[in-house]
Amino acid sequence: MKQIPLAIGPDAPPTFDTFVPGSNAAAVAHLRTLDASAPVYLWGPAGSGKTHLLRALVHERQRRGEQVGWFGAAHPLPWAFEPAWALVVLDDCHAFDAARQQAAFALFVDAGSHAVPLAAAGAVPPVDLPVRDDLRTRLGWGHVFALQPLDEGRVRATLRREADRRGIFLSDDVMDHLLTHFARDLTNLMALLDRLDGYALSHQRAITVPLIRRMLSEEP
Repeated sequence: MKQIPLAIGPDAPPTFDTFVPGSNAAAVAHLRTLDASAPVYLWGPAGSGKTHLLRALVHERQRRGEQVGWFGAAHPLPWAFEPAWALVVLDDCHAFDAARQQAAFALFVDAGSHAVPLAAAGAVPPVDLPVRDDLRTRLGWGHVFALQPLDEGRVRATLRREADRRGIFLSDDVMDHLLTHFARDLTNLMALLDRLDGYALSHQRAITVPLIRRMLSEEP
């Protein structure tokens, strides 16, 4: 089990306000008012915003002083429910092995008996999850949202906004290069921007296409 701490430092934590909804506005609206009446399950390809939204939900709850339990496919067992929690989160459900499927089902039961909301996410819809039938059924009986990746225009706008937040300039040439030569999902692009920012600062250079190529050539 992993408790997600509130971020401390210059990097802003994922929030609902920093999420660019695109066609996913209904999912954002539902998460903002999530209660214990039914679980919510988000699914979509990498970079569609599943983990951002889950972390935004956690951030909002922790901002209120509430405690949250977060469980993912890489988190070690055992997973144990705590009655003090105001929310339970299950991430990467498609990658749960047999032991974690059993643990996740137990969390569902405990959360339900304590009227604690549960939010989950995976790469595929509940019906296609490679998990035990009782867990698949529970993940699918509540509210299910298929998240759609942002179109290119919104990806550009999001990158520019993050670059502005960091105080760095991305020229049109750099933006075109990033979107032409790298995966366009925001997860990868934001990670690449973070690496570029650090590299440019360490070399006291502006971010340019030659600098991007130089950084990549020096990486193992």
